[in-house]
Amino acid sequence: MALSVPGYSPSFRKPPETLRLRRKRVRSLEAAASPREQPEPAPRRAALAAGLLLRPFPAAAGRAGGGPAAARRNPFARLDNRPPAAAEPPDGPPRGQQEAQDPCLDSNQENDLLWEEKFPERTAVAELLQTPQVSFSKSDIPSSESTELPVDWSIKTRLLFTSSQPFTWADHLKAQEEAQGIIQHCRATEVTLPQSIQDPKLSTELRCAFQQSLIYWLHPAFPWLPLFPRIGADRKMTGKISPWSNDETLQHILMSDWSVSFTSLYNLLKTKLCPYFYVCTYQFTILFRAAGLAGNDVITALVSPTTRGIREAMKNEGIEFSLPLIKENGYQKKKTSGTSLGNGEEQVISDDDEDESFSWLEEIGVQDKIKKPDILSIKLRKEKHEVQMDHRPESVVLVKGMNTLTLLNFLINSKSLIASSGPQAGLPPTLLSPVAFRGATMQMLKARSVNVKTQAVSGYKDQFSLEITGPIMPHSLHSVTMLLKSSQNGSFSAGLYTHEPTAVFNICLPVNKILDKETLQEELGNCGLHPKTLDQLSQIPTLGKSSLRLVELSDFVYNWRS
Repeated sequence: MALSVPGYSPSFRKPPETLRLRRKRVRSLEAAASPREQPEPAPRRAALAAGLLLRPFPAAAGRAGGGPAAARRNPFARLDNRPPAAAEPPDGPPRGQQEAQDPCLDSNQENDLLWEEKFPERTAVAELLQTPQVSFSKSDIPSSESTELPVDWSIKTRLLFTSSQPFTWADHLKAQEEAQGIIQHCRATEVTLPQSIQDPKLSTELRCAFQQSLIYWLHPAFPWLPLFPRIGADRKMTGKISPWSNDETLQHILMSDWSVSFTSLYNLLKTKLCPYFYVCTYQFTILFRAAGLAGNDVITALVSPTTRGIREAMKNEGIEFSLPLIKENGYQKKKTSGTSLGNGEEQVISDDDEDESFSWLEEIGVQDKIKKPDILSIKLRKEKHEVQMDHRPESVVLVKGMNTLTLLNFLINSKSLIASSGPQAGLPPTLLSPVAFRGATMQMLKARSVNVKTQAVSGYKDQFSLEITGPIMPHSLHSVTMLLKSSQNGSFSAGLYTHEPTAVFNICLPVNKILDKETLQEELGNCGLHPKTLDQLSQIPTLGKSSLRLVELSDFVYNWRS
């Protein structure tokens, strides 16, 4: 006779046992059902006739599809914070076949979502299992393959490389290798690796060069604050300590220090000791490029996205700029200057345009019968079109030559550069540079490797990945791909995650003069970049308003998709 234990219920079953019994009950019902289709109940037929969307019965779904029963929702899983379902690879099996191959995945699928929130490693592994290799359709692959990638001036936030060969050589660098990589970066040491490295883990030169490619320079630097990206970063900064938000004296000190760093960085750019740098504000991002890069023989600055208020303020300061993506009447929009055109001249131009637009009414003799719109209505209509392109890629502004110095002074003295309220209140913009400058802090991109097992036809195979996160600038992207080309024997795939407001920096600008390689190396040879990287950045951008999304290297030949 069993002893009675207080609080013990013999009929209690654990949740897994309950789900197992339900699955057994569904399978028994399917086996007992006749092959002939069962008629729907009368209330259900009436609801379907009324157009209501009803969930099919598990047994009915199994009979209709000829496959297993539909997966039941786990009643013990949390419903909130569920990530969206990843798209299936084009060459993968249908979902029904996947469920038939591994029925245990259905009952544990929603519980795995909770693990992904607690353990990011499981999320990365799940991504690799879903997309083991990056595949391209014929429409995505460019017509001509190339041994080099096109130049991409956007800032990446994450790189995910996958390969059939391990990336363990990138983990746990020795103290001497880390120090050597920092010294190579500070001295701008040129490292040339062989085309293929047999044993990357034993290559000290490769590991030092990898450390060198992960270094970038930042100002200001607060370890507890994420200073990139700045656009849309209020949610990440909420609740962080910001002692300067309500202290005007501290705000003045931070802005004064930022102005010194900004001026130092521009002087390095002007003397061609810095190839480019970014200014990241809470509203827009600016890319400054030295003369000789991207097919321009003068300093250029791209501002994106902009608003009508910012453009009017630049115009009032006498900054000449153009809108490269805006065309009017079949020709490109002329440069806008705050000093070249006065109010009277602008009024004359608008009147002339108005007379020309309504001159055809006089030709047919009905100019007195049709009321012309007044000047105010025309002005409001033009302002409406200008406002409609605000915060869009088409609002990108191009500043060239000595006007970039005027832009520098405008940014230093502008009060709208810093947020007046919110989590970013009183915080100066972020300066990102590939070389050191006054007041800068050396930072490192974060890299980690993950090894997983992926299902293949003959069983399971090893799949290796390398993830790099942080503000990944163009020189870092090119340097890392050059290293992986040697370490992975010319074969890897990569997913690139772009900071979207910077994708428009890949537009093709009017080219004045293209410098040859010898002149370029002579003028920009001391800017701190590898000669191959410098040669790539001197190319004319071809990606337009898009950026690199997926890259595949096979037999040392690149295919990419933007």
